[in-house]
Amino acid sequence: MSQYQIAIIVGSLRKDSINRKLAQALIKLGPSEFSFKQLEIGDLPLYNQDQDANQAASVVRLKNEVRAASGVIFVTPEYNRSIPGVLKNAIDNASRPYGDSAWTGKPAGVLGASIGTIGTALAQQHLRNCLAYLDAPTMGQPEVFIQVKEGFFDEAGNITSADTVRFLQGWMDRYVLWVKRHAE
Repeated sequence: MSQYQIAIIVGSLRKDSINRKLAQALIKLGPSEFSFKQLEIGDLPLYNQDQDANQAASVVRLKNEVRAASGVIFVTPEYNRSIPGVLKNAIDNASRPYGDSAWTGKPAGVLGASIGTIGTALAQQHLRNCLAYLDAPTMGQPEVFIQVKEGFFDEAGNITSADTVRFLQGWMDRYVLWVKRHAE
């Protein structure tokens, strides 16, 4: 049985999202004492403060899943130089009402992939700003800004570059230490 459960939030709803594939590849690099669960964010209502006293079942589910996790990994694309609206909506829903944020104290890891040459650098910076405000200690190094080109993933969704797999293993190893240092 794993000692640490890690929530993974992919900031894309697309079934064949490269960030969903990256999340799946990352899961394979985790140690046996860690388990991973991708959380659903596509069914959340748009955040509306009028609903704070009576949150939708999907919001309550997300908050409970985040609270049950030892840490959270965000795998985000970059839309218009920022995070996707669906990801921001999930962050907002799970942080409300004020004083009842599910993110507080959750050790976070942030990474992402894009076909663009700067990967998801700007989206990740915006996400880190949100997480800092929400008091989620976010691992700073190593940063992962992956540019995905043709052939990056094979037919089974595996990363084809051994160098990239080694780099991501190094990221996972650091994230494991980050969680162990910050998990309650």
